[in-house]
Amino acid sequence: MNLTLKVWRQKNQNDKGKMETYQVSDISPDMSFLEMMDVLNEQLIKEDIEPVHFDHDCREGICGMCSMHINGRPHGPQQAVTTCQLHMRSFKDGDTITIEPWRAGAFPVVKDLVVDRTSFDRIIQAGGYVSVNTGGVPDANEIPIPKSVADEAFNSATCIGCGACVAACKNASAMLFTSAKIAQLAMLPQGKTEAKTRAEKMVAQMDAEGFGACTNTGACSAECPKEISLENIARMNREYFSAKAKSENTDM
Repeated sequence: MNLTLKVWRQKNQNDKGKMETYQVSDISPDMSFLEMMDVLNEQLIKEDIEPVHFDHDCREGICGMCSMHINGRPHGPQQAVTTCQLHMRSFKDGDTITIEPWRAGAFPVVKDLVVDRTSFDRIIQAGGYVSVNTGGVPDANEIPIPKSVADEAFNSATCIGCGACVAACKNASAMLFTSAKIAQLAMLPQGKTEAKTRAEKMVAQMDAEGFGACTNTGACSAECPKEISLENIARMNREYFSAKAKSENTDM
């Protein structure tokens, strides 16, 4: 396939940035989107042009590093796939593809398509953990957990923290990410130790990072490559208001 690529180029966070147009040819439909970007960069290097910077790591849809807004959608036109899992067979010969970074105030552009997502790390650091005793590994069946509960907790834990939910939201809200990280612990007995403070601390950090409020439109879940459910936001709200009520009663 021969394609026209309109790629966002930006030197750093303070640079204004602009779209640049490139042509790539002989692109196999069996290539992944990132392999196509590799072809573009090889071409740019040969032309003595600085290659396009973009995040990637495992290229297997696991690490959450890839983060491209492709033709107006996070990770591109396919449902439940990351950018690295998107194949060029999703496009046609002669197509024009627009490629941009995540757009959110809490995700400042580092360079080109690379954004700083350490705000997610700080949300996790605020309360996304459990307290456990060090020492020997406990028996797997020591704490019985109903399968339905374990399955739901696992579904929440599949969040890879890519930030597509933020990029899809018109308010750049991180509610889906934060709620998934809260819910995966709140549903399990191991997460009860910090339950009184976890939701309060993580929501407070989310707000401090500058993420917007939830729009209730569901774009986050629709564009999530791991199809994280909106039910997690409801769980987070229950955890949050429960913690607030308990802290107010304690203060009284």
